[in-house]
Amino acid sequence: MYMGSGLKNYFKIFFTRVSLQEQVNFARHLAIMARAGLPLLDSLNMLKKQSKSKSLKKILTSLADEVSNGQFLSDSLEKFRGIFGSLFIDIIRVGETSGILAENLNYLADELKKKQELRRKVIGAMIYPAVVMAATFGITGLLTVFMFPKILPVFASFNVELPLSTRILIKISNIATNYGGWLILGIFLFFLALWLILKIPAVRFYYHRLVLYLPVFGKLVKAVNLSNFCRTLGLTLKSGIQAVQAINITSSTLSNLVYQKELKAMGEDLTRGEAISKYLDSRPGIFPPMVGQMISVGENTGNLSETCLYLAEFYEGEVNEFTKNLSNILEPMLMVIMGIIVGFVAISIITPIYEVTSSVNR
Repeated sequence: MYMGSGLKNYFKIFFTRVSLQEQVNFARHLAIMARAGLPLLDSLNMLKKQSKSKSLKKILTSLADEVSNGQFLSDSLEKFRGIFGSLFIDIIRVGETSGILAENLNYLADELKKKQELRRKVIGAMIYPAVVMAATFGITGLLTVFMFPKILPVFASFNVELPLSTRILIKISNIATNYGGWLILGIFLFFLALWLILKIPAVRFYYHRLVLYLPVFGKLVKAVNLSNFCRTLGLTLKSGIQAVQAINITSSTLSNLVYQKELKAMGEDLTRGEAISKYLDSRPGIFPPMVGQMISVGENTGNLSETCLYLAEFYEGEVNEFTKNLSNILEPMLMVIMGIIVGFVAISIITPIYEVTSSVNR
């Protein structure tokens, strides 16, 4: 009975999702109530009444029940670590133990908001090329499957050898028309297999490493990870978390496994008394020299948290510039790809017609 109940609770937590915006609102509103002197239990109950999210309501109900039994909020959040993450819980824990919960919650809300804005900018930058490519392949597919088969009998009536491009297009059209369902299933299974393969940690690690060195997007991926690294490290240090623990928390918040591995190794160096800047300087391919130099200044002046936050702002600015200029960078490439695809279809259709009309005129 106990195992069944535990498994049920596990699946409830596993399938519970709380958006980043809801986490921002939770931290911000709780900070306002804590600063106003409202008891934590009353604050949780009030937030539960205000929330429109069913998932968040369930979480707040669980938190209120445990807080009413004398638990710390951070301890109550432990079962939801997979939802909120280490950063969220550990900053609240430091705030509870040091008496600065409201201040730490405000820091946390600001951090989550900036992370959300950064994510939106990156996703927004990807929409334009994705729409253009989808439209190009979609229109080409419609022409190949629906229009081209209607003019095939005309080509069959020509007593001339069809050009290679036309023969290739006829083959593609026949495959798409006769085996379209299997083709769609094959594409779906391919992407499903790719998704499952990328779930394997070793494969995902090398994929993340490859992404860092891509010609156009590698710079963006590095800037996003460096911004998240610097901001999270700066926030955790500012909230009173010790350097080793701050590095470990920061590692768990980064999406790129290469940076996660580097930060875990950095944390091990810190336990042996090494400086953060020394490790950063030894990894110039992952951390630009400026990061190590600036953090060295922060370590020497005792102002490391502010230095990290300054670096975060710098790399966020780089992401902003990159996303603004991305359409200018990708537009020539997209035009070339579109030109090749559309040109191939046009030449395949027009060339045999031109050859027939030329032979008739002779």
